[in-house]
Amino acid sequence: MAIDREEVLRYHLGGKIGLRIRKPVATLADLCLAYTPGVALAVQEIAAHPEAVFSYTGRSNLVAVVTDGTAILGLGDLGAEAAIPVMEGKAILFKRFGDVDAWPVPLHHCREGGRNTGRTDPARVIEHVAAIAPMYGGINLEDIAAPACFEIEDTLDAMLDIPVFHDDQWGTAVITLAGVLNYACLCERDLSELRVVINGAGSAGIRIAEMLKAAGCASVILCDSKGVLRTGRADLTGKKREHAVDTFASTVSDALEGAHLFIGVSVANCIRGQDLHRMAPYPGIFAMANPDPEISPAEVAAALGRKPYVMATGRSDYPNQINNVLGFPFLFRGALDVRARTINLAMKRAAADALAALAREPVLEEIRALYGEPDLAFGPRYLIPKPFDPRLFETVPLAVARAASETGVARQAFSAEAYAQELKNRNAARRNELR
Repeated sequence: MAIDREEVLRYHLGGKIGLRIRKPVATLADLCLAYTPGVALAVQEIAAHPEAVFSYTGRSNLVAVVTDGTAILGLGDLGAEAAIPVMEGKAILFKRFGDVDAWPVPLHHCREGGRNTGRTDPARVIEHVAAIAPMYGGINLEDIAAPACFEIEDTLDAMLDIPVFHDDQWGTAVITLAGVLNYACLCERDLSELRVVINGAGSAGIRIAEMLKAAGCASVILCDSKGVLRTGRADLTGKKREHAVDTFASTVSDALEGAHLFIGVSVANCIRGQDLHRMAPYPGIFAMANPDPEISPAEVAAALGRKPYVMATGRSDYPNQINNVLGFPFLFRGALDVRARTINLAMKRAAADALAALAREPVLEEIRALYGEPDLAFGPRYLIPKPFDPRLFETVPLAVARAASETGVARQAFSAEAYAQELKNRNAARRNELR
């Protein structure tokens, strides 16, 4: 759909989020409960039993959306203030889809030398986030440039006893894996058989590679702006070196020879139609660069004609949008509800499995009507669920919470039957409110 600049700016006037009061403050008795003298009892209870902070404050359902503004969308380093509309947007999505309260935390002076622009200083970001963590049940890192984002997430995740999740890394990886699982289903190949080429070796590309390998993909070639990450390259460091492979392929085009799946998290128009002819039969093309994909759906259709293929992008105006909103609200919902210490790989895999399974279910009539596609059904044009599918709220958090419990990171007792009913009841109440 076309976006009008003035309409967008009018929509953002005054910001997109605010404070919702959850308890009544209408009488003198209410005031005494909310503040002095009553509040002192809650203070004393938390001081005596620190875990009670999750019961007597909003912490159990509150997530900090943290950024330093170094990698805003596809726009780059524009600073903390410019990142706020994106962080507010993230907070809206948290609440609308996962019923998770979230608040933007843009960080100034977290660059090398304490400046407001330039490269991220991981130590400063870590210090700031650790300092504000007592108010939050989880930390969602956002729009922080690589490679600093890896150190920041890994260090905070080890340091804090609440979930720390960099959505630009893992959100994209979770949804991509869901799409890959269903691509494999459609082309009747096992994950271990797939030859995968990923173009883009930043935070998203590297985490996608890690998730695919953990899921069983044995052949994954990662490329950056200089070509294939080969063992012979002397310029590779850190995470890139970990994913270097022994191959004669040097370019993305070379790597696509015989590949089943192309995954792009890079730049527009870097793949040509003729490159697709080098791929194996029934190829998957996940061209997720925004706003313009690595190769357009029209170019793919022209190149492959009537041959079977699967096409996905990062855009909502094409089929199969790899959209992070399918992930982070529901991952945090499940993690918060069992008071998980972290969001581990098993929980991420559980989310991807649940997403893939839901896409194979019959599509609700309300979703077909909303998207104007009366024949919408699992297949090459419908690989992953639509964000407005209400069943996401009931299926993904349940899978995530179960994985948290099974891997020992949940601090709350977990009953799958009881939690499934709780999610069902909450979902019904939420849907009534939204009507």
